[in-house]
Amino acid sequence: MTVTIVYDGALRTTATHVKSGTSIETDAPPDNKGKGERFSPTDLVATALATCILTTLGIAAPIHDLDIDGATCDVTKIMASDPRRISEIVLVFRFPRSKPFTDKQKLKIEHIANTCPVFYSLHPDMVKTMSFIWPEA
Repeated sequence: MTVTIVYDGALRTTATHVKSGTSIETDAPPDNKGKGERFSPTDLVATALATCILTTLGIAAPIHDLDIDGATCDVTKIMASDPRRISEIVLVFRFPRSKPFTDKQKLKIEHIANTCPVFYSLHPDMVKTMSFIWPEA
């Protein structure tokens, strides 16, 4: 087992990671009868894509001489209706200014972003828009 989840009532849940004991609480968003005071389940999906990409980059960093410590990602989730679903996830990655990236490294980073496990797990109809802001040389 990886996670246990309890429905707390009032459209909220608590998910606990079994191995570490850490928890994440969710809340339905205001446009779906919730209070929006915590991550929504669909926020977690969008967040999972960004964190998967950054984690996968972290794994690849020493192999490809990449310095990504301090990299950030802004995540925007766009919802659609009929049926209600995530229609697009927009990710804006910003990389540290510690050293410039070569064209080869930039291509490697973009390739990794488009091939992480979460990317492959999301429905192909979901639009995944990514931009990369590189440090200036």
